[in-house]
Amino acid sequence: MAEVTLSKLNKFFDTTHVVKDVDLQIRDKEFMVFVGPSGCGKTTTLRMIAGLEAVSSGDIRIEDNLVNEVPPMDRDIAMVFQNYALYPHMSVASNMAFGLKMRKFPRDQIEERIKRAATILGIENLLARKPRQLSGGQRQRVALGRAIVRDPKVFLFDEPLSNLDAKLRVQMRVELKKLHERLAVTSIYVTHDQVEAMTLGDRVVVMKDGWVQQVGEPLELYNQPANRFVAGFIGSPAMNFAEVTLADQGGKVVAEAQGLRIVLPDELAARARTKMNGAGTPATLGIRPEDLHVAGAADSADHCFDVNVEVVEQLGSEILLDSRVGSALMVASIDPAVKVRAHDKLRLALKPERLHLFDPQTEMAY
Repeated sequence: MAEVTLSKLNKFFDTTHVVKDVDLQIRDKEFMVFVGPSGCGKTTTLRMIAGLEAVSSGDIRIEDNLVNEVPPMDRDIAMVFQNYALYPHMSVASNMAFGLKMRKFPRDQIEERIKRAATILGIENLLARKPRQLSGGQRQRVALGRAIVRDPKVFLFDEPLSNLDAKLRVQMRVELKKLHERLAVTSIYVTHDQVEAMTLGDRVVVMKDGWVQQVGEPLELYNQPANRFVAGFIGSPAMNFAEVTLADQGGKVVAEAQGLRIVLPDELAARARTKMNGAGTPATLGIRPEDLHVAGAADSADHCFDVNVEVVEQLGSEILLDSRVGSALMVASIDPAVKVRAHDKLRLALKPERLHLFDPQTEMAY
């Protein structure tokens, strides 16, 4: 069992508090992804797990063993870096063997592990080459192979795909997922790319300013964001937000803003009533672009509004409309068959069951 447990983990650089009271249990054989903007503390957390940064306070346990003071080489982890960190003067095979040689593994065992890793990664024909003779994707495979031959308890990945082009990143994401299923080793992966986090992670940790904002399965974060930051960070294009006021009108809760009047569905209305302190209670309304469509005869007026289209992004499989309702910017993902141009006026409808509300002060979800 290679569980990794972080308890009240903190990191200071001088007086700057960069990781704040992180409590997290990463399950055995789980693929856990840390995601967040630059400077949120995700890489520093990973480096503390690896032993490359000292812990200011709190505990790190691997298999119930406290490892705060254990040197990196004795933690039985393997790390894959953003810049590959390959020795340029060594062949692929020598790069993969280096860590094992340092640990004085027998030669036949080293050769066996290199052969097995190379077969898994499809780089058997590259073993004699030097890193300069490899493409970016091939170098990334070699870096993965160097980690695999270690046969560690835990894999740590520090933005390993960020140097690859977009198409190769997609391909390598798929290969990493297959690799994890094949090896079944506890893996911790850091990225700033929320698409990468959603496609790779069994669970995802969203961080901001050193704090953990939410931990959950990808669809849980997408469907039930804990706060406005998670709602806006997870999902592409990002969720739309509009500042509204809530009022009880004829037994229904209505969210209103300039050019916008939406009747909330019953379940969300019930939650909103617990926060309302009379007519005109401020709130932040959230709706994802994919939950908007061009209004038709079957759509209720309670869930429709008019927009001015500013930009039309034709992506082939969808059209993104950058439009404005009152002072709020609203992006809608609509059917590519719809004929629409910039500066058109359009009536959009939303899926009421997909609405979100956030407290404008705390930014927590209703």
